[in-house]
Amino acid sequence: MIPRAARNELAAPRAGQLVIRVTAPPVEGAANEAVVALVARALAVPAGQVRVERGSRGRSKLLSAPALARDRLATLLK
Repeated sequence: MIPRAARNELAAPRAGQLVIRVTAPPVEGAANEAVVALVARALAVPAGQVRVERGSRGRSKLLSAPALARDRLATLLK
């Protein structure tokens, strides 16, 4: 996750991890909220179904999403 980016986007994966850029600053959870919203939109699921499981205070994060989104996620990681 790269906060304070020029735009919100999912970038090409690096080392099997999705690179996520968000415009929000890493202050009071704003960047995490932006990451959740962006990933939920990309997976076509409600934002409430995507959660930050680990890494809420760092750049590397582990997110959880519903199993229904598995195929879409696999496509994003290619």
